[in-house]
Amino acid sequence: MTNPAAPRTPRLHATLRHDNRVTPLELFFDLVFVLALTQCTALMAHNPTWEGLAQGLLVLGVLWWSWVGYAWLTSVVDPEQVLVRLIVFAAMAAFLVAALCVPEAFGDRGLLFAGAYAIVRFSQLALFHIASGDDPALRRSLRGLTAGTAVGVGLIAAASFADGLLQGGLWALALVLDVGEPFVFGSEGWRFSPGHFAERHGLIVIIALGESIVAIGVGSQVGVDAGVVAAAVLGVAVAAALWWMYFDVVALVAERRLAQAAPGREANEMARDSFSYLHFPMVAGIVLGAVGLKKTLGHVDEPLKLVPAVALLGGLALYLFAHVAFRWRNMHRFSTQRLVTAGVLLALIPAAVELDSLVTLGIVVAVLVGLIVYEMVHFAELRRRVRRELTEEPVA
Repeated sequence: MTNPAAPRTPRLHATLRHDNRVTPLELFFDLVFVLALTQCTALMAHNPTWEGLAQGLLVLGVLWWSWVGYAWLTSVVDPEQVLVRLIVFAAMAAFLVAALCVPEAFGDRGLLFAGAYAIVRFSQLALFHIASGDDPALRRSLRGLTAGTAVGVGLIAAASFADGLLQGGLWALALVLDVGEPFVFGSEGWRFSPGHFAERHGLIVIIALGESIVAIGVGSQVGVDAGVVAAAVLGVAVAAALWWMYFDVVALVAERRLAQAAPGREANEMARDSFSYLHFPMVAGIVLGAVGLKKTLGHVDEPLKLVPAVALLGGLALYLFAHVAFRWRNMHRFSTQRLVTAGVLLALIPAAVELDSLVTLGIVVAVLVGLIVYEMVHFAELRRRVRRELTEEPVA
């Protein structure tokens, strides 16, 4: 009598997700990115110079692209599989180490950052390679992506032995090569679930906005008086305005537009451009704004210095510029009012270095609230119709 064959463990394979649910594992992974955002904000706040802002944005860009890779990964690979969980846990540990190294990523911890970053990136690529066994188009795209990632990791490792402009140049080159890989190696082989992909990026915007709230708390450690309370309330109003501008209509329209795109190259390139690329300046703008908020809470009765003023007002303007580009990429429509508002914020920079920072923050809130009120009144009927249609129509 023969024994029945033991059941075979299903091998890891690529599966296009049919639900839009973000899993607990993905939310767990995003918690590490919270620390990364906090560390980037701290890096820029502790070194409020042009060099400090540039370094913070370079590190943020590298870590952002790492997170983007996992957003694509979990749209294809079932995150409930045991092997996926274990590799994602290992990547989380490496991501945490990289985040801890951020304050010294351009100093003594540069090489450790590069090593942790390499583990994060190659763990994601390893899962993709395992899962792409029956998908030759995906494997072709992955070969180019793997080669480009290796070059990027090597450049960041080499930067740990340099300093000054050479070090910054190596970081910038690594980031440009990494971000440019999808253009060079094509987009036809990638797959994703539109609803899930859009929700993942919406959640990361919320996480970035949470960082601005954290910045308010850190900035208020100097003490809590009437000025700090007023600045805290205004800071929350800024975060709420940024949330409103994204989630009221924009996120709903972008999700439906992505779901309606033809599968393959059209959908992949829209996901790449609208979410992987254009969400970075949104997140970077929020982080820069958090730096300005942190400095405002520290000295509410003094003017902001030039670099923090540029971080606050320029960051919010960058967020709005990204919205203008985001709408154009998805709908081929131009948001004049958001472009004008971004220009107004930039024009306030000279005044911000003269006025008390609390007054500047009050003006910023008035400008952002004015934009929201204008859009609600001017586009009232369109807004009602769009929200009704999108909330009643499930996304494919």
